[in-house]
Amino acid sequence: MSAKTLLKSLFVYQAWANDELVEKLAGMDPSPDAGDRRAAIRLMNHLHVVSRIFAAHLKGVAHGYASDNTEETPEPAGLRTALAETDGWYLDYLETVSEQELAEPVAFTFTDGDKGCMTRQEMLTHVVLHGSYHRGEIGRMLTRIAGSPPWDTYAVYLHRAEPMRRLQGEREPAQA
Repeated sequence: MSAKTLLKSLFVYQAWANDELVEKLAGMDPSPDAGDRRAAIRLMNHLHVVSRIFAAHLKGVAHGYASDNTEETPEPAGLRTALAETDGWYLDYLETVSEQELAEPVAFTFTDGDKGCMTRQEMLTHVVLHGSYHRGEIGRMLTRIAGSPPWDTYAVYLHRAEPMRRLQGEREPAQA
């Protein structure tokens, strides 16, 4: 499997997982544990802002963010729309970027002013891992405040997207 193929799969997964999690946040009663719910939404917004910042770096344009989150806390419905748009941008980007371009280094400036340089592939990998890290963190918060987080691991996604994988798993014993 090529790096580009793997990245496409990871970004499709990320779009699915982001949507699942924001849907869960939107469906929560905002009254009890309002502070924890707000913190979870802010963390999801941070994930979104960082994704937008790195999309701008990949495009070579200014991102317009002064920090890695916004002052305002968005409503879940608006955040869901914004995340879907950004996730769609990454999927479109992966349709056009070449394997050679993925290896190209891109210099950029972090929101704190520090300089950075990563290949396009490293930047894309960072966006996916950063999102996964924070969705996991939000999942732990949801366990505490709502009883259960979405079950949104990559393995779950792959088996829901391609149910035939379950049958393949029945034929061969798994090696852990």
